[in-house]
Amino acid sequence: MEKLYLTLALAPLVGAIIAGFFGRALGRNATHTITILGVLVSTVLALMVFDAHVLQKGAIFNQNLYTWMQIGGLNISVGFLVDNLTAVMLVVVSFVSLMVHIYTIGYMDDDKDYTKFFSYISLFTFSMFMLVMSNNFMQLFFGWEAVGLVSYLLIGFWHHKESAVEANLKAFLVNRVGDFGFLLGIGLVLAFSGSLDYMEVFNSLDKTVGETLWGADLITVICLLLFVGAMGKSAQVPLHVWLPGSMEGPTPISALIHAATMVTAGIFMVSRMSPMFEMSDVALTVIMVIGATTALFMGLLGIVQNDIKKVVAYSTLSQLGYMTVALGVSAYSVAIFHLMTHAFFKALLFLGAGSVIVAMHHEQDIRKMGGLKKYLPITYITALIGTLALIGFPGFSGFYSKDMIIEAVHFSNLPFADWVYYAVIAGVFITAFYSFRMFFLVFHGESRVDHHTKEHLRESPLSITFPLIILAIPSAVIGYFTIEPMLFQGWLDNAITVTENHPSMSELSYEFHGALAMISHAVQTLPFWMMVGGIVAAWVFSLYRTEWADWVQKKFSAIDYVLKSLYGFDRFNDIIFVNGIKQLGNVLWKVSDSTIIDAFLVNGSARFVGFIGSMVRPIQTGYVYHYAFFMIFSLLIILTWVLFFGDTPLLEI
Repeated sequence: MEKLYLTLALAPLVGAIIAGFFGRALGRNATHTITILGVLVSTVLALMVFDAHVLQKGAIFNQNLYTWMQIGGLNISVGFLVDNLTAVMLVVVSFVSLMVHIYTIGYMDDDKDYTKFFSYISLFTFSMFMLVMSNNFMQLFFGWEAVGLVSYLLIGFWHHKESAVEANLKAFLVNRVGDFGFLLGIGLVLAFSGSLDYMEVFNSLDKTVGETLWGADLITVICLLLFVGAMGKSAQVPLHVWLPGSMEGPTPISALIHAATMVTAGIFMVSRMSPMFEMSDVALTVIMVIGATTALFMGLLGIVQNDIKKVVAYSTLSQLGYMTVALGVSAYSVAIFHLMTHAFFKALLFLGAGSVIVAMHHEQDIRKMGGLKKYLPITYITALIGTLALIGFPGFSGFYSKDMIIEAVHFSNLPFADWVYYAVIAGVFITAFYSFRMFFLVFHGESRVDHHTKEHLRESPLSITFPLIILAIPSAVIGYFTIEPMLFQGWLDNAITVTENHPSMSELSYEFHGALAMISHAVQTLPFWMMVGGIVAAWVFSLYRTEWADWVQKKFSAIDYVLKSLYGFDRFNDIIFVNGIKQLGNVLWKVSDSTIIDAFLVNGSARFVGFIGSMVRPIQTGYVYHYAFFMIFSLLIILTWVLFFGDTPLLEI
């Protein structure tokens, strides 16, 4: 099994190295064949791991493979922890990555850096594998930073666009803020446990009981710092500002970042650290409230977006908020369940958006589309499946995971759980509204496509439509088949800890009567009618009475301004952080550099030496009688001092 795990993790790395160093020499066909083959090998092996650990209930694999360094009693190693949680994540990451690799053949066909892009996305996949397979905090941090670095390269892949360069720099800097908190949390873990190995840390958690730091419970401080890292990677308010900008990268990487890799890292990390988070109700409450805030307010931003990729991007922010809410109410398995279903339908939606963009000659404004249903039938059907899954339509994959999150919040006993419940309920209406607004404006109604583009409209090539068809299948049915085993039959029990203090999962188990029963019961629930209301509202404003949208926009212009200004987060960051740092730099330059260093230390020392020289220079005449005079004069001063002020008698001298 050790060789199998190594092959699974390293196959994409081998493909990335070959494509990166020899891609231009090998040519396009050989490059994409090698990288796709590497990810295909990982996908097949991931399915084997899933079968061995989840379906066959195999033992947990936890072993160090290589000792990186030994510092006193601290052993820093490269090792793998493969349990049911790892197995699920490996299947999701490898499968979605494989579809993105295949899709890239058609989407990036005319790009001059075709081979470089394949190298980057394979390296991205390897980084995510190292993150989810790690058995210690140091390797986790390596994968964490590697994912951030490669995302920086991919978001700014089209570096000839100034907006892409700004977006990848923003993503890099915002993630450094989160990673700083994450690193502090890891440092505190090492301080109290003396180890970076997961199991050793979990076994030493009793040491933190009663310990305080900065006037707060130690485990609470550690959990909050670790969650700051998750806020950066999984784009939670206020560290969400980088994610919409990541749309500046090519669509395949938008799908990979938003569906299965970078943004899911924070959700995975908190789930992996569930033994620690279960010890702090304060940390869980903070996580729940931040998740609900993200789900509600980022969903509202999706309503005013007109870029097809940005609508889907804000839906990612909102759905990540739902996952974070599930973590906060100790429904870790529900969070992973939604992570899995979301990965499939979100990848489908992004790749479907990319198919529309290719057909529209890279036009992304949904106000310039309309009536594309008859030109893009495969894209239309798959986009409909993805949209229904996103809004939680009964029977589709997102329905099961989203409803379980809402019910878990309903059963939570944490403070503010009531407000969070209403927030996620409102999010159902908002999600349905902006999702079908986009769907109707793109595929239905009168065509707003310019004449030249309409003449060349046709369905995307097979390399683009094939991944859409494959991803549409799990987007439609995987929730039905996996909800019971994943949540209530122990698929994740050996990897996740939930204490008796948090009743959400036990209450869900008591209320659950089967996947089919959920569908039949759905029409009696509030989320279902909120979803229906969102669809109807989208139809009215997008197709039936389009002038009403203009009236509402004018009537509520203040709210429209707030939403279009993205709640002022970017402006706040520009004023406080960007301009603030510039002003701080100017102060430091004037005070520290110019005044203290240059004027006082450098020039001041030179002037002091010059002053001493000007004092000494007159007595350095070169005449012997001048020197004799100074010697006699100095001797007289010494004798005068000794005779009149010294304690030592002259005879003793």
